[in-house]
Amino acid sequence: MIVEMARRSLIGLGYTAILTFVILTIMTLQDIQVPVSIIWKNTLGGMVMGIYFGSASLIFDIEEWSPMKKTAVHFLISILIWLPLALWMGWLPLELAPILFGIGMFVIVYLLFWYGSYWYFKRIENQMNHSVKK
Repeated sequence: MIVEMARRSLIGLGYTAILTFVILTIMTLQDIQVPVSIIWKNTLGGMVMGIYFGSASLIFDIEEWSPMKKTAVHFLISILIWLPLALWMGWLPLELAPILFGIGMFVIVYLLFWYGSYWYFKRIENQMNHSVKK
């Protein structure tokens, strides 16, 4: 379990590195100047999110839990990690309206990923069932 968590965390860091590189490349091409302290803070926050989302997928491997419980636990932990990071990194100002908007956007993005995963695994399931029926 620990080895798998470390492996998935490293995969999350890899995605973070690619995303950070793309963002920094766009900033360079647009000649956007940002203090190193802000880049450092956002990179650290991105790394924390990458490690979390990489390893948190282990929640879905707990066979004793229902899919609803897995999703609810994953969602709650995700928002409890994301919201303080978003506030600390300055993605959201510490005001009610922006925080509610940020939470709303988080829910929308989470639902998009959830539906995408659902339909992907549903397609895999149908392909497997079809191959067994042959």
